[in-house]
Amino acid sequence: MENYPILNKLESTCSDLKTLLKSSENLQKDLQKHDENFNTLQESLALASRRLAPLQSLSIASKALETRINRAVSPALVLIDGFKISESLQRKLVDISTKLSGQKPENRRLRLLIKYVDCVDKLNIAINLISQEGGPAIQRLQEVVEFLSRTKATDQFRTHRLRETLVTLKALYETEVDSMKFDGLLDEALLNLQDEFEAILLQLRHHNIGVQEEDGGGDGDGEVVDVSELGTEMEVEVLRRISETLTTNDCLDICIDIFVKVRYKRAAKALMKLNPDYLRTYKPEEIDQMEWESLETSITLWTQHFELAVRTVFVSEKNLCNQVLGNIMDGIVWQECFVKIADKIMAVFFRFGEGVARSNKEPQKLFKLLDMFNSLENLKTEFYDIFEGEAGADICTRFRELEKLLVHASSKVYWEFGLQIEGNQDGLPPPQDGSVPKLVRYAINYLKYLTTESYIEPMAHVLRTEQIWKAGALSARDSDESLLKDAISNVMEALQRHIESKRLGYKDKVLYHVFTMNSYWYIYMRTRNTELGKLLGEGYMRKNYKVVAEEAAYLYEKQAWGGLVRLLDKQETSEVGDAKGRIEAFLKGFEEIAQRHTSRYSIPEADLREQIKEATVKLIVPAYSEFLDTFSSVLDVRSYSSPESIEGLLGEIFSGNDRKSSMGSRRQEIKDRFEGRTSVSSDMEQMPGRGSGDRFRRNRSNASDA
Repeated sequence: MENYPILNKLESTCSDLKTLLKSSENLQKDLQKHDENFNTLQESLALASRRLAPLQSLSIASKALETRINRAVSPALVLIDGFKISESLQRKLVDISTKLSGQKPENRRLRLLIKYVDCVDKLNIAINLISQEGGPAIQRLQEVVEFLSRTKATDQFRTHRLRETLVTLKALYETEVDSMKFDGLLDEALLNLQDEFEAILLQLRHHNIGVQEEDGGGDGDGEVVDVSELGTEMEVEVLRRISETLTTNDCLDICIDIFVKVRYKRAAKALMKLNPDYLRTYKPEEIDQMEWESLETSITLWTQHFELAVRTVFVSEKNLCNQVLGNIMDGIVWQECFVKIADKIMAVFFRFGEGVARSNKEPQKLFKLLDMFNSLENLKTEFYDIFEGEAGADICTRFRELEKLLVHASSKVYWEFGLQIEGNQDGLPPPQDGSVPKLVRYAINYLKYLTTESYIEPMAHVLRTEQIWKAGALSARDSDESLLKDAISNVMEALQRHIESKRLGYKDKVLYHVFTMNSYWYIYMRTRNTELGKLLGEGYMRKNYKVVAEEAAYLYEKQAWGGLVRLLDKQETSEVGDAKGRIEAFLKGFEEIAQRHTSRYSIPEADLREQIKEATVKLIVPAYSEFLDTFSSVLDVRSYSSPESIEGLLGEIFSGNDRKSSMGSRRQEIKDRFEGRTSVSSDMEQMPGRGSGDRFRRNRSNASDA
């Protein structure tokens, strides 16, 4: 065997293979046993699974039922909690309300009111939650009860308890929710808040309105009261919180109604302190029947009160509206509320202004119309800011319409004044003494007053506005000075035509010249060195009035005294009898002329009278003295008046001290004080081509009006 090693290896390998095959056979037997065991186990599991399937379904159904019950019960629990919270808040409301009724210090009361408002807000939220969630919660609970009753998924005891809970919640919801919202403590609390809202608004008053009227004596020079805030920060905060709470609880209309009613009452009452009884008369025909002094006072008060209402009362009311109602409906409500408060009050002011503008166009109304117009112009920017937006559009429109009426009325009054002057052909004779007509005096003082600082700008604005309306906004515009100069020149020319018309009524030629001299001299002296004279220009005044007055003075002297001077002509006197006759004729004529001067002729202006006297003395006395000296050899000079006596008589003639002239001077002095005469310092110029022009040189000592 040792010689066959390969054979040995083969035998060993064969033995190993046999062993391996034996092991494989044993392994196969084991696998068959395991397979049999696995099949047995699988059959056991399948049997167990079939037996456990009903229990699994029951478990799933139980979980589904639990989930369904929980979904129904959870809202019901929330609803029950809501009722508990509501009940707690109602008890708290009652407690705070009790404290409020006994609380007098204002600050503590306001703090309690804020707590009260907070409690009302929370109660409203709780009731709204109950109202919104109650229906769905009860519906879900009812569905579960019906399901359990139908499927019998749980025991009868549990189903019965759920059914009782459902009935209780449903009854509570149906009976209590509406009661809590409309008839319960919430409704009572809202009514209390409305009362508190009104009470606090009534406490907010406008202070210092009317005080200046009492202190200032109604002279119209008082300043407008400063704008003050209505109420403290705490009061405004309480009002704002109450308004928001009322709005949240569908009481916005009531809130607005209370606010507008109370604040209108307070604003109107504040303005009533000014005693605006004049506003009761507003129809044009009623205004026409008023006494001028009363109407003048009423218009002055109107301008003051209108300005005070806009700049003080309405600014304060607007601020309060914004502070209290500004957060409601994105800030839309408060502007409408403010306009409602102001609308009725402004309507009263507007209708009075419109009545004045539509009343008769009497000349004296011009200045008050300009006062009204100027007041509106000064207020225009502030007025449009206060009544801004769509809510205030109607009030702003009426403001503009009033301005238009005042422009039309002012313009019409002025132009009709000129027409009245020119058309004043009343058929009455001119002044019998040749004095200045009342119409001339009135017109000059009227125009002087119109060109003062107070009225020259408003009048220019009126004329410019009228020009724009007629010619269009794009037309060429004249300067204010040019417009005023043209307008006043028209009236001055009408006044000249009136004087020319009146002087034609004199049959006495001397009186004709006295009237002309007096009228034109009055116009010139009253206008020079005034705003009226500056506007028209010195050249215009000299040419149209001074020169005419000087010519009339020359013609007066020639007509009145020229005949006497011719009687004293030495060249025409040749005989003694002729000289005696001439001197006696002179003295007789002198006496007649003197009588006419003291009884029929009037020269009320002291400076003009003095100049006429000096010119007459220079004309008469030297000629008389020379005549006496020339014929002293043939005349008994001592039997005739001396030149000094003649000069003295002329002084008396032009002194204005006779009874009639004295009375006239006293009347004139009173008028002069009213008219405010202006003294003139320049000398009268010598008229060209007149030999006696130097007689009218101005006496500086009498330059001022008497």
